[in-house]
Amino acid sequence: MSVFDIFKKLEEEKTAKAAQPIEWLVVGLGNPGSKYDNTRHNAGFRALESYCARSGQKIDRMKFKALAGEGMLGGKRVLFLKPQTFMNLSGEAVRDAASFYKIPPERVIVLSDDVSLDVGTLRVRPKGSAGGQNGLKNIIYHLGSEDFPRVKIGVGKKPRPDYDLAAWVLGRFPEEDQKVIDKACEDAVSAAACIIESGCAAAAQNFNGKRI
Repeated sequence: MSVFDIFKKLEEEKTAKAAQPIEWLVVGLGNPGSKYDNTRHNAGFRALESYCARSGQKIDRMKFKALAGEGMLGGKRVLFLKPQTFMNLSGEAVRDAASFYKIPPERVIVLSDDVSLDVGTLRVRPKGSAGGQNGLKNIIYHLGSEDFPRVKIGVGKKPRPDYDLAAWVLGRFPEEDQKVIDKACEDAVSAAACIIESGCAAAAQNFNGKRI
């Protein structure tokens, strides 16, 4: 096979992939704007941004009140979404995208922060309540269902019970937590790929727990 044949084959494969329908949504939650970069509440954004940096995936088109990008994950064509409505209204973007592509809740994967988990711990769940996370709460409201998988990224518990929760989640990770949260965010997208390929049970078995 000549080099021209190789390039032709690669181009044909690329075209074939592009022709596949979008079957999944992979949603990273966070707040837009540089003032929120690397805050605990933006762990979902951070996971997708880490994936983009490693893979070359683009999530840069404004669509459905979100930054969006089409790509392949887990062998399926997906739409990556970073809602730009602020956390508490994240469900608007998810609803609009899911409705447009006719994607049922069970094929909507949400990456979000979780203050009940230690920093760097992942927890895959096939469905469930919002657990106090307002982005998840709004998605449940707009989808009319709790039956969507999520990958929860542990950002650590408040240092004391009377500590203001908003101040905690809008705070940034200390230097000593950067390595472990980077690893958790990297693995969160791998967990999403595993959900797509093998289901939530397999992803939970492979990824639940501390990631470093």
